[in-house]
Amino acid sequence: MVTETAALAEARRLAASVPDPELPMLTIADLGILRDVSVSGRRVVVSLTPTYSGCPALAEMRRDVAARLTAAGFADVEVRTVLSPPWSTDLISADGRRKLAEAGLAPPRSRGINPGGRPPGTPRTTTADPVPLTLFATGPPVACPRCGSADTLVTASFSGTACKDLRRCRACSEPFEHVKEV
Repeated sequence: MVTETAALAEARRLAASVPDPELPMLTIADLGILRDVSVSGRRVVVSLTPTYSGCPALAEMRRDVAARLTAAGFADVEVRTVLSPPWSTDLISADGRRKLAEAGLAPPRSRGINPGGRPPGTPRTTTADPVPLTLFATGPPVACPRCGSADTLVTASFSGTACKDLRRCRACSEPFEHVKEV
């Protein structure tokens, strides 16, 4: 008989290993959208927080998580969407940032914002606090993931998805995508 602790560890491992459909070099755990996994008897509940509320990949991620857990023998699987606290690029793991750079994408800069969208130490006033969202490039230069030069420029504010922009390195002349800070 499998203990509930062992079942929880296995369910968490399986859910965490699901790749993100838009950034397949990352798992949903690397991306920081896997919020919780719980097991009660034969029931597994997984909570995901999308990168933004209209994320078109969320339905696919929910299906992938449910399929992976069902295939492993979990009979009753529920995948929930959790919108609070909102997702932030600060939730991308160090390993996820490394994987982005290895794939030629500049990882987002750390903004020092906690998952509630507030600077560290700032209390949350209500559950309806606004979530800051910037879809255009701002802030300090983004380093080239190939040569490391900070002498880069934005060539297009949007790439294949709204969460990325296109850039070019002036030092090595290579184009690259940058995952925007949210």
